[in-house]
Amino acid sequence: MCIKPVMSYASSVFAHARPDILYDLQIVQNKFCRRAAVAPWYVKNSLFHRDLELPTISKYMKDASKRFFDVASSHPNSLLVSAVLHELPPSHHFCRRPRNVLLDPPDDLTVEVEKLIESSKMAID
Repeated sequence: MCIKPVMSYASSVFAHARPDILYDLQIVQNKFCRRAAVAPWYVKNSLFHRDLELPTISKYMKDASKRFFDVASSHPNSLLVSAVLHELPPSHHFCRRPRNVLLDPPDDLTVEVEKLIESSKMAID
């Protein structure tokens, strides 16, 4: 609740952030979750995200970027559409554009949370 408004306001800026910076934000989010749930130290962070139905920072940023590019591609402003529609640079290219974040693989915590969510869905079915 404390971090999400700031992140959603500046999501296009965070798309350029290094993974270790997003990891630092993830640590803060995990600490807030642990304190809010009054959980002991040995409870896994992935269980918080599953039980609270809270996406990880990297998943949230990826989803916010996807929503932005989906909306911007059909915007009536032609300058915005031309900025969104671009060809991806080669993988060895040093310059990253905001849309490249959609191609990045998920981090370890996000993978673990998604596995837990899938296993709980299969247990219900």
